[in-house]
Amino acid sequence: MAARNGLLGKAPNETNGKAGGRITRVFPVHSLNFSIQDTTKTLVEKWTAENERGNPEAKVLLEAAEALRTSDIPVAFPTETVYGLGADATRSAAVQGIYKAKQRPSDNPLIVHVSSREQLQRLLQPPSDSLRYDNSGAGTMRSQQGEETNLIPPIYEPLISKFWPGPLTIILPNPTPSPLAPEVTSTLRTFGVRMPSSPLARLLIYLADRPLAAPSANASTKPSPTTAQHVYTDLQGRIDMILDGGPSGVGVESTVVDGLLYPPAVLRPGGIGIEEIRACPGWEEVQIGYKDGALQGKEAPRAPGMKYKHYSPKAKVVLFEAGRDLEAVKSRLLGDLAGLTCHEGQNGDNAKPKIPRVGIVRTKCWKMGLGIRGNDCSVSNGAAGSETSSISTTPSDPFNSSSPVTGYQSTCLRLLPSTEFNLDTPIELFDIYIGPDTDSIARGLFSALRGLDEKNVSIIYVEGISDTEGDLAAAIMNRLRKAAEEEIRG
Repeated sequence: MAARNGLLGKAPNETNGKAGGRITRVFPVHSLNFSIQDTTKTLVEKWTAENERGNPEAKVLLEAAEALRTSDIPVAFPTETVYGLGADATRSAAVQGIYKAKQRPSDNPLIVHVSSREQLQRLLQPPSDSLRYDNSGAGTMRSQQGEETNLIPPIYEPLISKFWPGPLTIILPNPTPSPLAPEVTSTLRTFGVRMPSSPLARLLIYLADRPLAAPSANASTKPSPTTAQHVYTDLQGRIDMILDGGPSGVGVESTVVDGLLYPPAVLRPGGIGIEEIRACPGWEEVQIGYKDGALQGKEAPRAPGMKYKHYSPKAKVVLFEAGRDLEAVKSRLLGDLAGLTCHEGQNGDNAKPKIPRVGIVRTKCWKMGLGIRGNDCSVSNGAAGSETSSISTTPSDPFNSSSPVTGYQSTCLRLLPSTEFNLDTPIELFDIYIGPDTDSIARGLFSALRGLDEKNVSIIYVEGISDTEGDLAAAIMNRLRKAAEEEIRG
């Protein structure tokens, strides 16, 4: 099976000796004609037809499923939220492979992904239980006396009915003994589980016939991956397979809810908003149960993303809360720029000095380049040495970012030495626009942070949005506050 070549300018099967020397291959699975509306039965029928027709992408899914059943090396795959790094949730060695590849702390629990209610019921049944599975696939089980037994707590039924398959994770009691590997729950007596709406994800889980533990497929603490390219950047040489299904549709991780508490709580904001949840019977009193910062000390997280620094690029992130005056932001930026100086290149004294670089991520209100204009500002269109004396009205695209893969527009501005701005050296300012609506901001956020990392900026200024601007707004701001080293309010 031929892997796609040329990703990030390198062949995907190139060995990365620094990361352990594994051969990481990227397999496109774009052509499979699946719909998010397809039931699992329909997905299997479509996949079977494609496989019998000899479609190599259908065969790739089968190979990935076999690897998940038999290998301890995780497989990266697309979901509707972000790309996941999957392993058989019932085998300790396989789950340990996730922690190793991501370099993730072992006390950070993992979310389990299933393709059906029936598969979830298996996880709620202790291996020694006398219940047997009902082959109807209705999500119930039958005792030896023929009585139906639903092991899913009733509080979750309205959410499952409305939001599954989809970006919602529910917290369930972990039976004793448990079918899950202990590394999944990280000593907790509960586990998180969801049924993804991504047809590729559901089909992969079905073909593997295993529940998959699957955190985001990035190196721990880094921005979550929304493309296969992001996964390859972080995990090349650490895993064997990446399934490339195109960009993720939501762009932030799933919402995590705990209905075992009273009142029930949202433990992590995500693709489903709290007001949508509050509209469901039994969830009218749902509370916010998360903090935007990391948990302190030895406090155990009940869900992923609660304890450690997350979503962070290499550069320092300065987050300006919504409503911050543009002139105050501009003043802060210019004050920081005045302290930057050129530094030598990697080859010592004979190397060309490197111009300092900073990044701006705009959403709803900020002007391009914060409105800095005049002869002291020029625009680069990505070509070497190309400059003009004024700001272009058409954003340039040095990251090739106008494609739907990255989901943002970018402009490179060069600020020349200036007494007006108190600059002693040229500054390259990379301006990225991911707005104006919350859906586009969510889709473009992680790509923007990663794109600026690739440009080696030293600091990133981000325009925040109001937490109440749409169902995704709370999730966006939660991720930004976790990524930021400095948060400016008021």
